[in-house]
Amino acid sequence: MKHDLHSPKALRYGGHILEPDERDGDYVLVRKAIEYLTLNWQEQPSLGELASHLGLGETATQKLFTRWAGISPKAFSQAVTLDHAKRLLREEGLPLLDASFELGLSSPSRLHDLFVTHEAMPPGVWKAKGEGLTIHFGFHVCPFGQALVMASMFDGKPSLVGVAFCDAGEETLALEDMRGRWPEASYVEDTAITAAFALRIFKLDQWQKEQPLRVTLIGTDFQIRVWDTLLSIPLGEAKTYSDIAEAIDNPKAVRAVGAAVGRNPISFVVPCHRALGKSGALTGYHWGLTRKRAMLGWEAGVTA
Repeated sequence: MKHDLHSPKALRYGGHILEPDERDGDYVLVRKAIEYLTLNWQEQPSLGELASHLGLGETATQKLFTRWAGISPKAFSQAVTLDHAKRLLREEGLPLLDASFELGLSSPSRLHDLFVTHEAMPPGVWKAKGEGLTIHFGFHVCPFGQALVMASMFDGKPSLVGVAFCDAGEETLALEDMRGRWPEASYVEDTAITAAFALRIFKLDQWQKEQPLRVTLIGTDFQIRVWDTLLSIPLGEAKTYSDIAEAIDNPKAVRAVGAAVGRNPISFVVPCHRALGKSGALTGYHWGLTRKRAMLGWEAGVTA
């Protein structure tokens, strides 16, 4: 299926209209910047060093990174001391938020979170592989590349059912991956519906408890219990698979919990990126470990 990503209705992020060549090329540079800052966290690279690595001027680097990530390269570099945080988690048993305090990354008075109200579809919908559902989808620029946002109508109102991520040029693969979860559903490209959800998800000033984001979970009973638990993890914190298994009163189901986390259909909103391995180490992420690092670093930055 062909997607008209180059239409005049170029999607907006932070009020900035991204042209096709800018949207595609910029994320390549930002991803390169994220990798560089993550791998060289001990040296805390300067803006000049990062600009030189990217082949850009310092002003251009600052503006590009800040527009995409929502924070400056310096703030991100300070936040993404993930290897050091992992050592604190592993050797001292500190929760991620406490480790962040030790690193001077965050303040409890400035925590933000994406408020949602969610419900679960009856298990029969999952068993029927989505038969009878019409799912509207659209690709939107976000701080983590291209976001595939999916929504469906329930009781006459749109509800978020899926969020996935990809790099430019991989849109078809991302859509096929998500379609595989509910292969019998009907899919309609409709950015008029999904753009409102993208705005709510990726702009901090839209995270309002009084106006929660409407989310519908579609999965097995076990998966939904795991996803419910993920939703309870505050921004800036993390839990291990073992913690989640304990929370759902099934402490021996650690591997099953890991599988359910990996099948989370609403990435970022249902924060599976805040689930860590037993030692507190980062584990695999369906949409790429670099993207998981970017999400954790972005969250640490906005809570600083």
